[in-house]
Amino acid sequence: MRLTWAQPEDLVPAELVALREQGVPDDELSAIERAWGEAGGATILAPSGASATPASPELRAEARRVLDRLQGLQRPSADEPDEWDAIAALLPAQPEPSVGDAAFDRVHGAWLGRSAGCLLGKPVEKIPREGIEQIARATGNWPIRGYFTARGLPTDVAERWPWNRRSAPTSLVENIAGMPEDDDLNFPILALDLLEQHGFDLTTDHVAEAWLAALPAGRVFTAERAAYRNILDARPVPETATHRNPFREWIGALIRADVHGWAHPGDVRAAAHSAWIDARLSHTRNGLYGAMWAAALCAASLVADSMDAVLDAADTVVPPASRLAAAVRFGRETGRALAAGELTTAGALDALHAEFAGMHWVHTLNNAALTACALQAHGRDYGAAVALAVAGGWDTDSVGATVGSVVGGLVGADGIGPAWTAPLNDSIATSMPGGPQRSIRELAERTVALAEGSS
Repeated sequence: MRLTWAQPEDLVPAELVALREQGVPDDELSAIERAWGEAGGATILAPSGASATPASPELRAEARRVLDRLQGLQRPSADEPDEWDAIAALLPAQPEPSVGDAAFDRVHGAWLGRSAGCLLGKPVEKIPREGIEQIARATGNWPIRGYFTARGLPTDVAERWPWNRRSAPTSLVENIAGMPEDDDLNFPILALDLLEQHGFDLTTDHVAEAWLAALPAGRVFTAERAAYRNILDARPVPETATHRNPFREWIGALIRADVHGWAHPGDVRAAAHSAWIDARLSHTRNGLYGAMWAAALCAASLVADSMDAVLDAADTVVPPASRLAAAVRFGRETGRALAAGELTTAGALDALHAEFAGMHWVHTLNNAALTACALQAHGRDYGAAVALAVAGGWDTDSVGATVGSVVGGLVGADGIGPAWTAPLNDSIATSMPGGPQRSIRELAERTVALAEGSS
Protein backbone atom coordinates (compact mmCIF):
# COMPACT_ATOMS: atom_id res chain seq x y z
CA MET A 1 0.00 0.00 0.00
CA ARG A 2 1.32 3.47 -0.93
CA LEU A 3 0.60 5.87 1.94
CA THR A 4 1.91 9.44 1.92
CA TRP A 5 3.59 11.00 4.96
CA ALA A 6 3.47 7.73 6.93
CA GLN A 7 5.59 4.98 5.38
CA PRO A 8 8.59 4.35 7.69
CA GLU A 9 10.98 4.11 4.74
CA ASP A 10 9.97 7.63 3.69
CA LEU A 11 10.26 9.06 7.20
CA VAL A 12 13.96 8.18 7.42
CA PRO A 13 15.23 10.66 4.78
CA ALA A 14 12.84 13.30 6.11
CA GLU A 15 14.15 12.80 9.65
CA LEU A 16 17.74 13.11 8.47
CA VAL A 17 16.86 16.48 6.93
CA ALA A 18 14.96 17.60 10.04
CA LEU A 19 17.85 16.79 12.36
CA ARG A 20 20.33 18.62 10.16
CA GLU A 21 18.03 21.65 10.12
CA GLN A 22 17.97 21.53 13.90
CA GLY A 23 21.76 21.57 14.10
CA VAL A 24 22.68 17.95 14.73
CA PRO A 25 26.30 17.59 13.51
CA ASP A 26 26.73 15.69 10.28
CA ASP A 27 29.24 13.32 11.83
CA GLU A 28 26.47 11.99 14.07
CA LEU A 29 24.22 11.36 11.08
CA SER A 30 26.49 10.28 8.24
CA ALA A 31 27.14 6.72 9.44
CA ILE A 32 23.43 6.10 9.99
CA GLU A 33 22.61 7.61 6.62
CA ARG A 34 25.29 5.56 4.87
CA ALA A 35 24.10 2.30 6.43
CA TRP A 36 20.51 3.12 5.49
CA GLY A 37 21.52 3.70 1.88
CA GLU A 38 23.50 0.45 1.81
CA ALA A 39 20.37 -1.35 3.04
CA GLY A 40 18.52 -0.08 -0.01
CA GLY A 41 16.73 2.89 1.52
CA ALA A 42 16.25 6.24 -0.18
CA THR A 43 18.09 9.21 1.28
CA ILE A 44 15.92 11.89 -0.35
CA LEU A 45 12.25 12.39 0.52
CA ALA A 46 9.93 12.29 -2.47
CA PRO A 47 8.17 15.68 -2.89
CA SER A 48 4.79 13.96 -2.75
CA GLY A 49 5.57 12.41 0.62
CA ALA A 50 5.88 8.78 -0.43
CA SER A 51 8.09 6.69 -2.66
CA ALA A 52 6.53 5.20 -5.75
CA THR A 53 6.28 1.70 -4.28
CA PRO A 54 6.22 0.48 -0.69
CA ALA A 55 9.36 -1.06 0.72
CA SER A 56 9.85 -4.75 1.30
CA PRO A 57 8.93 -5.99 4.79
CA GLU A 58 12.65 -6.27 5.56
CA LEU A 59 13.45 -2.71 4.52
CA ARG A 60 10.42 -1.37 6.37
CA ALA A 61 11.53 -3.14 9.56
CA GLU A 62 15.00 -1.67 9.11
CA ALA A 63 13.45 1.77 8.64
CA ARG A 64 11.74 1.48 12.02
CA ARG A 65 15.04 0.55 13.64
CA VAL A 66 16.77 3.52 11.99
CA LEU A 67 14.02 5.88 13.11
CA ASP A 68 14.48 4.70 16.69
CA ARG A 69 18.20 5.52 16.46
CA LEU A 70 17.47 8.95 14.98
CA GLN A 71 14.88 9.62 17.68
CA GLY A 72 17.66 9.68 20.23
CA LEU A 73 19.37 12.54 18.38
CA GLN A 74 16.54 15.01 18.98
CA ARG A 75 17.83 17.50 21.55
CA PRO A 76 16.49 20.51 23.41
CA SER A 77 17.66 23.95 22.37
CA ALA A 78 18.14 27.00 24.58
CA ASP A 79 17.35 29.33 21.66
CA GLU A 80 14.44 27.27 20.37
CA PRO A 81 12.60 25.71 23.32
CA ASP A 82 9.23 23.97 23.13
CA GLU A 83 7.67 24.64 26.53
CA TRP A 84 5.66 27.81 27.00
CA ASP A 85 7.48 29.14 30.07
CA ALA A 86 10.84 28.74 28.36
CA ILE A 87 9.54 30.40 25.19
CA ALA A 88 8.00 33.29 27.14
CA ALA A 89 11.28 33.85 28.99
CA LEU A 90 12.98 34.61 25.67
CA LEU A 91 10.40 37.11 24.46
CA PRO A 92 10.65 40.86 24.98
CA ALA A 93 8.62 42.43 27.73
CA GLN A 94 4.98 41.97 26.89
CA PRO A 95 3.64 45.10 25.22
CA GLU A 96 0.49 46.67 26.54
CA PRO A 97 -2.22 44.88 24.57
CA SER A 98 -4.13 47.19 22.25
CA VAL A 99 -7.23 45.20 23.09
CA GLY A 100 -10.53 46.33 21.71
CA ASP A 101 -13.75 44.98 20.38
CA ALA A 102 -13.22 43.59 16.90
CA ALA A 103 -15.63 45.15 14.44
CA PHE A 104 -17.75 42.63 12.60
CA ASP A 105 -16.61 43.96 9.22
CA ARG A 106 -12.98 43.21 10.07
CA VAL A 107 -13.65 39.71 11.39
CA HIS A 108 -15.84 39.05 8.37
CA GLY A 109 -13.03 40.36 6.19
CA ALA A 110 -10.58 37.99 7.85
CA TRP A 111 -12.76 34.95 7.12
CA LEU A 112 -13.47 36.11 3.57
CA GLY A 113 -9.83 36.97 3.01
CA ARG A 114 -8.64 33.58 4.24
CA SER A 115 -11.13 31.80 2.01
CA ALA A 116 -10.35 33.81 -1.13
CA GLY A 117 -6.58 33.60 -0.68
CA CYS A 118 -6.79 29.84 -0.18
CA LEU A 119 -9.03 29.51 -3.21
CA LEU A 120 -6.59 31.45 -5.39
CA GLY A 121 -3.76 29.08 -4.47
CA LYS A 122 -5.66 25.78 -4.61
CA PRO A 123 -5.40 24.85 -8.29
CA VAL A 124 -1.66 25.56 -8.45
CA GLU A 125 -0.64 23.85 -5.22
CA LYS A 126 2.45 21.69 -5.90
CA ILE A 127 3.20 23.59 -9.12
CA PRO A 128 6.54 25.42 -8.89
CA ARG A 129 6.95 29.12 -9.31
CA GLU A 130 7.88 28.98 -13.01
CA GLY A 131 4.85 26.84 -13.82
CA ILE A 132 2.48 29.20 -12.05
CA GLU A 133 3.83 32.11 -14.08
CA GLN A 134 3.56 30.20 -17.35
CA ILE A 135 -0.07 29.25 -16.65
CA ALA A 136 -0.99 32.79 -15.65
CA ARG A 137 0.76 34.37 -18.64
CA ALA A 138 -0.83 31.92 -21.08
CA THR A 139 -4.31 32.84 -19.84
CA GLY A 140 -3.78 36.62 -19.66
CA ASN A 141 -3.60 36.68 -15.86
CA TRP A 142 0.00 37.83 -15.28
CA PRO A 143 0.66 39.58 -13.02
CA ILE A 144 -1.99 37.58 -11.19
CA ARG A 145 -5.13 39.69 -10.86
CA GLY A 146 -7.82 37.09 -10.22
CA TYR A 147 -8.62 33.42 -9.88
CA PHE A 148 -6.99 30.96 -12.28
CA THR A 149 -8.76 29.67 -15.38
CA ALA A 150 -8.33 26.81 -17.83
CA ARG A 151 -9.96 28.85 -20.58
CA GLY A 152 -7.48 29.45 -23.37
CA LEU A 153 -4.71 27.47 -21.66
CA PRO A 154 -2.52 25.95 -24.39
CA THR A 155 -2.29 22.17 -24.33
CA ASP A 156 1.48 22.12 -24.00
CA VAL A 157 1.39 24.36 -20.91
CA ALA A 158 -1.40 22.29 -19.36
CA GLU A 159 0.58 19.09 -19.93
CA ARG A 160 3.81 20.61 -18.62
CA TRP A 161 2.17 21.95 -15.47
CA PRO A 162 -0.91 19.85 -14.61
CA TRP A 163 -3.36 21.41 -12.17
CA ASN A 164 -3.77 20.07 -8.68
CA ARG A 165 -6.20 17.36 -9.76
CA ARG A 166 -8.12 17.30 -6.51
CA SER A 167 -8.62 21.06 -6.38
CA ALA A 168 -8.85 22.30 -9.95
CA PRO A 169 -12.40 21.17 -10.78
CA THR A 170 -13.90 23.48 -8.14
CA SER A 171 -11.29 26.24 -7.81
CA LEU A 172 -10.97 27.58 -11.36
CA VAL A 173 -12.92 30.77 -11.95
CA GLU A 174 -15.29 29.15 -14.41
CA ASN A 175 -16.30 26.53 -11.83
CA ILE A 176 -16.26 28.36 -8.48
CA ALA A 177 -19.49 28.00 -6.54
CA GLY A 178 -18.38 28.83 -3.01
CA MET A 179 -15.18 27.91 -1.17
CA PRO A 180 -14.38 24.23 -1.76
CA GLU A 181 -13.41 21.95 1.12
CA ASP A 182 -9.80 22.43 2.22
CA ASP A 183 -7.75 21.67 5.32
CA ASP A 184 -6.86 25.37 5.51
CA LEU A 185 -10.54 26.04 6.27
CA ASN A 186 -11.38 22.82 8.11
CA PHE A 187 -8.87 23.68 10.83
CA PRO A 188 -10.23 27.17 11.54
CA ILE A 189 -13.76 25.77 11.71
CA LEU A 190 -12.55 23.12 14.17
CA ALA A 191 -10.64 25.73 16.22
CA LEU A 192 -13.77 27.87 16.46
CA ASP A 193 -15.74 24.89 17.74
CA LEU A 194 -12.99 24.10 20.27
CA LEU A 195 -12.71 27.63 21.63
CA GLU A 196 -16.47 28.01 21.88
CA GLN A 197 -16.59 24.81 23.90
CA HIS A 198 -13.51 25.24 26.11
CA GLY A 199 -12.45 28.91 26.00
CA PHE A 200 -9.52 29.68 28.30
CA ASP A 201 -9.65 26.10 29.61
CA LEU A 202 -8.56 24.66 26.27
CA THR A 203 -5.89 21.96 26.54
CA THR A 204 -3.89 20.07 23.96
CA ASP A 205 -5.72 16.90 24.93
CA HIS A 206 -8.99 18.64 23.97
CA VAL A 207 -7.48 19.29 20.54
CA ALA A 208 -6.47 15.63 20.18
CA GLU A 209 -9.96 14.46 21.14
CA ALA A 210 -11.50 16.84 18.62
CA TRP A 211 -9.27 15.54 15.86
CA LEU A 212 -10.41 11.98 16.49
CA ALA A 213 -14.05 13.01 16.68
CA ALA A 214 -14.16 15.41 13.74
CA LEU A 215 -11.22 15.06 11.34
CA PRO A 216 -11.06 12.26 8.76
CA ALA A 217 -7.57 10.82 8.93
CA GLY A 218 -7.22 11.09 5.17
CA ARG A 219 -7.77 14.86 5.31
CA VAL A 220 -4.71 15.60 7.45
CA PHE A 221 -1.17 15.64 6.12
CA THR A 222 2.52 15.77 7.06
CA ALA A 223 2.95 16.49 10.79
CA GLU A 224 -0.76 16.19 11.47
CA ARG A 225 -0.87 12.71 9.95
CA ALA A 226 2.11 11.65 12.07
CA ALA A 227 0.49 13.11 15.19
CA TYR A 228 -2.82 11.44 14.35
CA ARG A 229 -1.03 8.09 14.22
CA ASN A 230 0.63 8.84 17.56
CA ILE A 231 -2.70 9.79 19.16
CA LEU A 232 -4.15 6.46 18.07
CA ASP A 233 -1.07 4.78 19.51
CA ALA A 234 -1.93 6.40 22.88
CA ARG A 235 1.27 8.42 23.01
CA PRO A 236 1.07 11.42 25.37
CA VAL A 237 1.57 15.07 24.49
CA PRO A 238 4.20 16.25 23.54
CA GLU A 239 5.40 12.84 22.33
CA THR A 240 2.60 13.09 19.78
CA ALA A 241 4.75 15.74 18.09
CA THR A 242 8.17 14.13 18.39
CA HIS A 243 7.72 10.40 17.76
CA ARG A 244 8.52 9.48 14.17
CA ASN A 245 7.38 12.91 13.02
CA PRO A 246 10.06 14.49 10.84
CA PHE A 247 7.54 17.14 9.72
CA ARG A 248 7.35 18.75 13.16
CA GLU A 249 8.68 22.10 11.88
CA TRP A 250 6.52 22.23 8.78
CA ILE A 251 3.58 24.55 8.11
CA GLY A 252 0.67 22.51 9.48
CA ALA A 253 0.36 24.26 12.84
CA LEU A 254 0.61 27.70 11.25
CA ILE A 255 -2.49 27.05 9.14
CA ARG A 256 -4.46 26.15 12.30
CA ALA A 257 -3.76 29.42 14.09
CA ASP A 258 -6.07 32.14 12.76
CA VAL A 259 -9.03 31.68 15.10
CA HIS A 260 -6.70 31.70 18.09
CA GLY A 261 -5.77 35.21 16.97
CA TRP A 262 -9.29 36.38 16.12
CA ALA A 263 -10.46 35.25 19.56
CA HIS A 264 -7.98 37.69 21.18
CA PRO A 265 -8.12 40.89 19.12
CA GLY A 266 -5.08 43.02 19.89
CA ASP A 267 -3.67 40.70 22.55
CA VAL A 268 -0.87 39.03 20.64
CA ARG A 269 0.61 37.21 23.64
CA ALA A 270 -2.71 35.58 24.55
CA ALA A 271 -3.26 34.68 20.90
CA ALA A 272 0.19 33.11 20.69
CA HIS A 273 -0.36 31.07 23.85
CA SER A 274 -3.68 29.77 22.61
CA ALA A 275 -2.10 28.77 19.29
CA TRP A 276 0.79 27.09 21.15
CA ILE A 277 -1.69 24.89 23.03
CA ASP A 278 -3.05 23.69 19.70
CA ALA A 279 0.28 23.45 17.87
CA ARG A 280 2.16 21.37 20.43
CA LEU A 281 0.03 18.35 19.56
CA SER A 282 1.96 17.98 16.31
CA HIS A 283 4.85 20.45 16.18
CA THR A 284 8.03 21.59 17.91
CA ARG A 285 10.38 24.57 17.73
CA ASN A 286 9.73 26.66 14.63
CA GLY A 287 6.57 24.74 13.87
CA LEU A 288 5.26 26.07 17.18
CA TYR A 289 6.55 29.58 16.58
CA GLY A 290 4.97 29.71 13.14
CA ALA A 291 1.57 29.07 14.69
CA MET A 292 2.21 31.65 17.42
CA TRP A 293 3.31 34.23 14.86
CA ALA A 294 0.31 33.64 12.60
CA ALA A 295 -2.07 33.92 15.55
CA ALA A 296 -0.42 37.18 16.58
CA LEU A 297 -0.71 38.54 13.04
CA CYS A 298 -4.41 37.71 13.05
CA ALA A 299 -4.99 39.20 16.50
CA ALA A 300 -3.23 42.45 15.58
CA SER A 301 -4.89 42.73 12.18
CA LEU A 302 -8.32 43.22 13.74
CA VAL A 303 -7.36 46.34 15.70
CA ALA A 304 -4.27 47.84 14.01
CA ASP A 305 -4.38 50.69 11.52
CA SER A 306 -1.35 49.69 9.41
CA MET A 307 0.43 46.57 8.25
CA ASP A 308 3.66 47.75 9.87
CA ALA A 309 1.84 47.78 13.21
CA VAL A 310 0.52 44.26 12.58
CA LEU A 311 3.95 42.87 11.67
CA ASP A 312 5.72 44.66 14.52
CA ALA A 313 3.23 43.28 17.04
CA ALA A 314 3.62 39.74 15.73
CA ASP A 315 7.41 39.95 15.92
CA THR A 316 7.13 40.16 19.71
CA VAL A 317 5.90 36.56 20.06
CA VAL A 318 8.79 34.93 18.17
CA PRO A 319 11.94 33.86 20.09
CA PRO A 320 14.50 36.37 18.77
CA ALA A 321 17.34 33.90 18.15
CA SER A 322 15.13 31.33 16.41
CA ARG A 323 15.31 30.43 12.76
CA LEU A 324 11.74 31.68 12.36
CA ALA A 325 12.72 35.13 13.60
CA ALA A 326 15.51 35.20 11.00
CA ALA A 327 13.13 34.04 8.26
CA VAL A 328 10.55 36.69 9.11
CA ARG A 329 13.24 39.39 9.21
CA PHE A 330 14.47 38.31 5.80
CA GLY A 331 10.94 38.32 4.42
CA ARG A 332 10.22 41.77 5.79
CA GLU A 333 13.50 43.18 4.45
CA THR A 334 12.75 41.73 1.04
CA GLY A 335 9.22 43.12 1.17
CA ARG A 336 10.52 46.60 2.03
CA ALA A 337 12.92 46.47 -0.92
CA LEU A 338 10.08 45.44 -3.20
CA ALA A 339 7.81 48.21 -1.91
CA ALA A 340 10.60 50.78 -2.38
CA GLY A 341 11.24 49.73 -5.97
CA GLU A 342 14.68 48.38 -5.13
CA LEU A 343 13.55 44.92 -6.21
CA THR A 344 11.07 43.75 -8.81
CA THR A 345 8.56 41.06 -7.92
CA ALA A 346 10.74 38.55 -9.75
CA GLY A 347 13.79 39.83 -7.88
CA ALA A 348 12.07 39.50 -4.52
CA LEU A 349 11.02 35.93 -5.26
CA ASP A 350 14.52 35.15 -6.53
CA ALA A 351 15.92 36.36 -3.21
CA LEU A 352 13.50 34.25 -1.20
CA HIS A 353 14.14 31.12 -3.23
CA ALA A 354 17.90 31.60 -3.00
CA GLU A 355 17.72 32.06 0.78
CA PHE A 356 15.69 28.87 1.28
CA ALA A 357 17.09 26.76 -1.55
CA GLY A 358 16.49 23.06 -0.98
CA MET A 359 13.88 23.49 1.74
CA HIS A 360 10.69 21.48 1.31
CA TRP A 361 7.81 23.44 -0.16
CA VAL A 362 5.62 22.99 2.94
CA HIS A 363 8.20 23.94 5.58
CA THR A 364 7.33 26.72 8.02
CA LEU A 365 10.42 28.85 7.46
CA ASN A 366 10.31 29.54 3.74
CA ASN A 367 6.54 29.99 3.73
CA ALA A 368 6.67 32.36 6.72
CA ALA A 369 9.31 34.45 4.94
CA LEU A 370 7.10 34.65 1.85
CA THR A 371 4.11 35.58 4.04
CA ALA A 372 6.09 38.37 5.71
CA CYS A 373 7.33 39.61 2.34
CA ALA A 374 3.83 39.77 0.83
CA LEU A 375 2.38 41.56 3.85
CA GLN A 376 5.27 44.03 4.12
CA ALA A 377 5.37 44.80 0.41
CA HIS A 378 1.67 45.23 -0.25
CA GLY A 379 0.09 46.18 3.06
CA ARG A 380 -3.58 46.96 2.55
CA ASP A 381 -3.67 45.92 -1.13
CA TYR A 382 -5.47 42.59 -0.85
CA GLY A 383 -5.14 41.49 -4.46
CA ALA A 384 -1.44 42.30 -4.76
CA ALA A 385 -0.63 40.60 -1.45
CA VAL A 386 -2.37 37.29 -2.17
CA ALA A 387 -1.02 37.33 -5.74
CA LEU A 388 2.56 37.50 -4.46
CA ALA A 389 1.83 34.80 -1.87
CA VAL A 390 0.66 32.43 -4.59
CA ALA A 391 3.22 33.45 -7.22
CA GLY A 392 5.95 32.40 -4.78
CA GLY A 393 5.17 28.80 -5.63
CA TRP A 394 5.61 27.05 -2.28
CA ASP A 395 2.50 26.15 -0.23
CA THR A 396 0.29 28.30 -2.42
CA ASP A 397 -3.10 27.71 -0.83
CA SER A 398 -1.82 27.97 2.74
CA VAL A 399 0.25 31.12 2.23
CA GLY A 400 -2.56 32.64 0.18
CA ALA A 401 -4.94 31.85 3.03
CA THR A 402 -2.76 33.36 5.78
CA VAL A 403 -1.90 36.49 3.82
CA GLY A 404 -5.55 36.86 2.83
CA SER A 405 -6.65 36.44 6.43
CA VAL A 406 -4.31 39.15 7.74
CA VAL A 407 -5.02 41.69 4.99
CA GLY A 408 -8.73 40.93 5.20
CA GLY A 409 -8.69 41.56 8.94
CA LEU A 410 -6.90 44.87 8.42
CA VAL A 411 -9.10 46.25 5.63
CA GLY A 412 -12.41 44.56 6.45
CA ALA A 413 -14.82 42.81 4.13
CA ASP A 414 -15.52 45.91 2.07
CA GLY A 415 -11.82 46.49 1.48
CA ILE A 416 -11.16 43.18 -0.25
CA GLY A 417 -13.20 43.71 -3.39
CA PRO A 418 -16.18 41.85 -4.86
CA ALA A 419 -14.12 40.18 -7.58
CA TRP A 420 -12.55 38.13 -4.80
CA THR A 421 -15.48 37.77 -2.42
CA ALA A 422 -18.56 37.40 -4.63
CA PRO A 423 -17.57 33.98 -6.05
CA LEU A 424 -17.38 32.64 -2.48
CA ASN A 425 -21.17 32.91 -2.31
CA ASP A 426 -20.97 33.15 1.51
CA SER A 427 -20.18 29.43 1.61
CA ILE A 428 -17.38 27.12 2.75
CA ALA A 429 -17.60 23.40 2.02
CA THR A 430 -16.24 21.25 4.83
CA SER A 431 -15.74 17.69 5.96
CA MET A 432 -16.35 18.75 9.59
CA PRO A 433 -19.40 17.28 11.35
CA GLY A 434 -22.51 19.43 11.23
CA GLY A 435 -23.26 19.56 7.55
CA PRO A 436 -21.33 19.95 4.30
CA GLN A 437 -21.50 23.78 4.15
CA ARG A 438 -20.84 26.73 6.46
CA SER A 439 -21.95 30.32 6.03
CA ILE A 440 -18.94 32.63 6.14
CA ARG A 441 -21.09 35.38 7.67
CA GLU A 442 -22.27 33.06 10.42
CA LEU A 443 -18.71 31.93 11.15
CA ALA A 444 -17.74 35.60 11.49
CA GLU A 445 -20.67 36.27 13.81
CA ARG A 446 -19.66 33.34 16.02
CA THR A 447 -16.05 34.58 16.04
CA VAL A 448 -17.10 38.08 17.14
CA ALA A 449 -19.15 36.57 19.95
CA LEU A 450 -16.15 34.46 20.99
CA ALA A 451 -13.86 37.48 21.02
CA GLU A 452 -16.32 39.49 23.05
CA GLY A 453 -16.48 36.67 25.58
CA SER A 454 -12.69 36.60 25.95
CA SER A 455 -12.27 40.35 26.54
